[in-house]
Amino acid sequence: MYSTKLETARALGRFIDACPSPYHAVKEAAERLESAGFRQLVERDSWTLGPGRYYIVRGGSLIAFALPEEATPHTGFRIVAAHTDSPNLRIKPRPDSSAGGLAQLGVEIYGGVLLNSWLDRDLGLSGRLFLRQGDAEPKEVLFLIDRPLMRVPQLAIHLNREIREDGLRLNPQLHMAPVVGSLETSLAFKDLLASELDIDPEAIISYDAMCHDLQPSCLSGWHQEFLSAARLDNLCSSFCGLEALLSRLEESPSPANIPVLTLFDHEEVGSESNRGAGSPLLADLLERTVLSRGGSREDYHRAIADSVCVSADMAHATHPNYPEKHEPDHWLEMNRGPVIKINQNLRYATEGGTEAIFQQACERAGVPHQKWVNRTDLACGSTIGPITAARTGIRTVDVGTAQLAMHSTREMCGSRDPDLFVRALAAFLE
Repeated sequence: MYSTKLETARALGRFIDACPSPYHAVKEAAERLESAGFRQLVERDSWTLGPGRYYIVRGGSLIAFALPEEATPHTGFRIVAAHTDSPNLRIKPRPDSSAGGLAQLGVEIYGGVLLNSWLDRDLGLSGRLFLRQGDAEPKEVLFLIDRPLMRVPQLAIHLNREIREDGLRLNPQLHMAPVVGSLETSLAFKDLLASELDIDPEAIISYDAMCHDLQPSCLSGWHQEFLSAARLDNLCSSFCGLEALLSRLEESPSPANIPVLTLFDHEEVGSESNRGAGSPLLADLLERTVLSRGGSREDYHRAIADSVCVSADMAHATHPNYPEKHEPDHWLEMNRGPVIKINQNLRYATEGGTEAIFQQACERAGVPHQKWVNRTDLACGSTIGPITAARTGIRTVDVGTAQLAMHSTREMCGSRDPDLFVRALAAFLE
C-alpha cells in the first residue's frame, strides 16, 4: 500500500490517465501483476496448475488469482469483481462526415453518457485495431493518441436562446459528432489513424476506437479533499481491487482462501457479452482452477459453496444541490469509507450474511463504512453483483466508493476513500 491516503489517490489518478479504454486498463493491470510474479495463462491451452500466481486476459476483461501452497481442490475463493469500461463516445465503422467546411467523425454513444459533459473538451483517441497478416489471424494492436484531436463544440447561446427556459437538449445522432479538422486538410479516419501509428492503412481491417477527455486527473478542493478524474466509475474499483490483491499477497503470501481479482468489460451496456459478468468467463475460470489441480466437479461445487464475492462499483454520494434525490436516512458522504449497497428488490446482491462479512472486513482493517439504499420512489440502478451471483451461485455483496457526477466526463470522489477501500478489500481477501 502507499504510505499516505493522498499518495493512493494520486496513484489512482495516474492509473486512470493511463487507461482511457478497457484494453489499456487490462494492459496496465497485467503489467502490475507480472511485476508481482503473476504468469499469464492462455485459455485455449491445457492447464496443469500448482501453487503460484496466474492471470488470463480476454479483450477488456482480466481475471487474476493466486493458488496457495495449502490450497485443496475444494478451497473456497474470495473474489473482488469490478469493471473496466466507462460511458463514452465510440467511433462508428464508417465515421467520415462533413458540414460547414469541417470534417467530423460519426460516434455511437456507449452506455449512459451524460452528453453535455462531453461538450467543449479536447478529446484524444484510444482503443485497439486489427491488422491484416496474410492468411493468419489478424494481429491486435493497442493504440493511444493522447493529444487534442477532436472537439464537440457547443452551440452559441445567441443561436439557442431557448436554452434558458428549456435547458440543453442534445440529440445523440445530430449533436455529438466531434470536429476533427477542416475539409482541406483532413483525410479519411483510417488514413489518419494509420498515419498517426505509422502503418499501412490497407492493413487495418477493423478497430474498436473511443474518445477520451485529455484533462489529467488531479486532487482538488481547498485541502485536496477530492480527486477529480475521468472514469472513476469504475477504474477506481479496478485499481483498488488490484492494490488490495497485491497488498494481501505481500503481507500473506499463502492466504487461507484463494484470492481472485475479476475485471469485467461491458458492465455499462448490460454485461451480456463473451467477457461480461453475464458470460461464463468467471465460472469457467474457477472450475478450471479446480480441475487443473486434480479436483472433481464435486470439489468445484464445494469450493463455490465456500466462496464469497465483493462486487465493487461506485456509489452515489449525496448531492448537496439535489438532496431530494436521496434517501434521507441513508445519506452518503465522501471520505467516510466504503459503501455497502442494499436493495430489497435485488438490484444489488447484498443480503444480511454478505453485508456482515464485508462489515467485519472493514472493522478488521480499522476502516469506517456506510450503508446505502435508494429512495423508495425512485428507480434503483444495478451493477455486476446480481449478475455474478446468479451466474456463479456465489454469495455476493455490492460495495463501492461514494462519488459525485457519475457518468460525467469528469467525476469526483473523496481523495481519502481509495485508500480506505483498498484496506477494506485487502481485509476481505484474508
